[in-house]
Amino acid sequence: MRVSQSWLTELLQAGAPGWSASVDELDAGFVRVGFEIEDVHPLPEITGPLVVGRVAQITELTEFKKPIRFCQVEVGEAEPRGIVCGARNFAEGDLIVAALPGAVLPGGFAIASRKTYGQVSDGMICSVSELGIGHDHSGILVLPPGTAEPGADAKHVLGMSDTVFDVNVTPDRGYAFSMRGLSREVAGSFDVAFVDPGSTEVVPVPAPSDSGWPVAIDAASGATRYGAQVIRGIDPNALTPWWMQRRLLLAGVRPISPAVDVTNYVMMELGQPLHAFDAAKLSGGITVRRATVGEKLTTLDDAVRTLDVEDVVIADESGPIAMAGVMGGANTEVGADTVDILLEAATFDPVAVFRTVKRHKLSSEASKRFERVVDPEVTAVALQRAAGLIAEIAGGTIESDYTDVRLDMPAAPSIEFPADTADKVAGTSYPEGTAKRWLEQIGARVEGTDVLTVTPPSWRPDLAERADLVEEVLRLQGYDTIPVELPSAPAGTGLTAAQRRRRAVGATLALSGYIEVLPFPFMPAGALDSLDIAVDDSRRRTVTVLNPLEADRAQLNTTLLPGLLEMVSRNVSRGQRDLSLYAIGQVYFGGDNVHAVDPAPVDRRPTDAEIAEIVGALPTQPLHVAAVLAGNREPSGPWGAGRPADATDAFEAARLIGEAAGVDVELVAAQQEPWHPGRCAAVTVDGETVGYAGELTPAVVDRLGLPPRSCAVEIDVDALPLVNRYPAPQLSPFPAVLQDLAVVVPSTVPASAVQAALTIGAGELLEDITLFDQFTGPQVGEGHKSLTFALRFRAADRTLTEDEASAARDAAVEAAAAVGAQLRA
Repeated sequence: MRVSQSWLTELLQAGAPGWSASVDELDAGFVRVGFEIEDVHPLPEITGPLVVGRVAQITELTEFKKPIRFCQVEVGEAEPRGIVCGARNFAEGDLIVAALPGAVLPGGFAIASRKTYGQVSDGMICSVSELGIGHDHSGILVLPPGTAEPGADAKHVLGMSDTVFDVNVTPDRGYAFSMRGLSREVAGSFDVAFVDPGSTEVVPVPAPSDSGWPVAIDAASGATRYGAQVIRGIDPNALTPWWMQRRLLLAGVRPISPAVDVTNYVMMELGQPLHAFDAAKLSGGITVRRATVGEKLTTLDDAVRTLDVEDVVIADESGPIAMAGVMGGANTEVGADTVDILLEAATFDPVAVFRTVKRHKLSSEASKRFERVVDPEVTAVALQRAAGLIAEIAGGTIESDYTDVRLDMPAAPSIEFPADTADKVAGTSYPEGTAKRWLEQIGARVEGTDVLTVTPPSWRPDLAERADLVEEVLRLQGYDTIPVELPSAPAGTGLTAAQRRRRAVGATLALSGYIEVLPFPFMPAGALDSLDIAVDDSRRRTVTVLNPLEADRAQLNTTLLPGLLEMVSRNVSRGQRDLSLYAIGQVYFGGDNVHAVDPAPVDRRPTDAEIAEIVGALPTQPLHVAAVLAGNREPSGPWGAGRPADATDAFEAARLIGEAAGVDVELVAAQQEPWHPGRCAAVTVDGETVGYAGELTPAVVDRLGLPPRSCAVEIDVDALPLVNRYPAPQLSPFPAVLQDLAVVVPSTVPASAVQAALTIGAGELLEDITLFDQFTGPQVGEGHKSLTFALRFRAADRTLTEDEASAARDAAVEAAAAVGAQLRA
């Protein structure tokens, strides 16, 4: 909202005579109470002679392609000055603003005498746009009669020393969309007394009458109040006084006529939108209702709009005459011949107005205020304020009977507020009475001493609980007065073992070339079906959220794979086909215990029973890690062709995760959707399955649009035992003995079983064993395979001999015979 410094100062001086503040002080004052200043616009400087003039004579120059006038303008000198002007919106006798030779207008536009259109133009008649106080350049500025005498300093008359603040009003503070609301805030910022221009003490309101203009409100419309006041016999040729025009121009509103200007002015002043109807064009009483099917309305912008049954309209016997809270109708518009008007001031449903604006793509200054809630108690005050101004400016008689229809509205609830609540929240001690003083400053009714009973004002529906009142007290007291004290960090043991394990797993995968992503915690509809998950699988025990962020993603993840595979598919569609992604996050398994519970109280600590009920109703939430590989695992380049990712890469990822967690994982052939039955391994620790790894089935790959033979691994991190790695192992300073060992086993025997048997048989001298070759062919016999292992032996206390290492190797071969292994010849 655009706010002029002079208007703001005038409003504050009503309660604090002589008060003033500089531009910088006002800027800081707004910020101090929580308002962001988008920009500060000082009115542009004009140098040289700028005077008020009276048009004494107009000569039409008709010999040119466009209408041109040669005007004799009285500027307080002995002789009038001749000025050429193309505008048509003024007549002889009108007061205008003239820039004389030597003047420099905004933008560096210098004025000089020059010959044009066959005449010598000795100056320029100015528009508000050329003066820098508005954007209307369709005509020149015409001042109302009596504003000033010809020759008066126009810079003083126009108030060119003013500054305009562009204040950002957030949606929750609709009361600040008015000079009334902003001046109250500034008064609080500078701690000065405030006189409310919207109070009945400032604007007396007579009692409404049943004999006023007939008005009815349909409860289904959502409107709660409607006031109507008739003014008869106004002068249709009257001009809006300059002081009002100026304030409207600085607020960004174009002056039109007294009746329209007054409604806009009061809206800016008090925050209550009003509308003026031509009373002679109305048919019968006024009804506030929903539109009916097929109704149409031509709005003031000359657009014919087909109304929706959800639109709220103002109607008379002829049908809709205005869209409630948005825009009036053209058929009842106040025009150049209007002498009787009906003023409207009402309170409409904010949601209904918002939806009408979006539906018709029609926003207005009135709708911006109704959408943010208008003070229902200022309606009658605004109506009488506007009626008085119109009668003062354009004459006419205000009818003694006026209408004020109200539906029952619940009274604002009172809030019990201990006087030291704000002190406790801020961690400081304020002087006694601080909370009461500031709450009264915002317009609340406050009773009590130690425990305050606070009734929020009608224009602050956002004040609903204690926390809201605390914010108001601290905001007006000043956030900068809250002491800043860094808490001392208590001594601790650092990260927990589970936290260290999670970080180690993430760091290991990242260092191995995987990129971490953050999948959405909700699954898209049909995600488990696309992975061919069986109906009796535990991953089908999903938890459905009643208010999901997206309507088609209402179920929480039971596996990280849908989100990861969705990211792979999205990357592939954008041309990136070589991917190694991982994610660490919780998954959620539902059960019979998962259900909604009543909210815990916020005015006290929940009891142990209430906490137990909440915890007991939660789903199981284990921490999982998952990785997906697609395309090439090793890129191609000058060094050679790339290597596509395969199941062994997924197996290696499982081993890396186990190593980072400090546990030895074993891979056992298994079947689990969505992995390929022949290329899937169960990841086990101490015989317990903690996850799966391998290649995805071709059906899933094709269905999700993934690169061929994409692979994945998913492990339940919480199922891994926590390993204490202290003290750190001691490294032997003695050399190792390296030996290779090749054994032949039946093809059905897993290599992991052979490796486990060899490890047990080799004993404690074995430091490491690695499978580095697998061979099948006629040399080893049909139905058999050859496995070659690299063994590393080392002793902690001596240099190991070849004979000792060979003996340990032979023992390993002997132990492996239990799984069908024989030393390869």
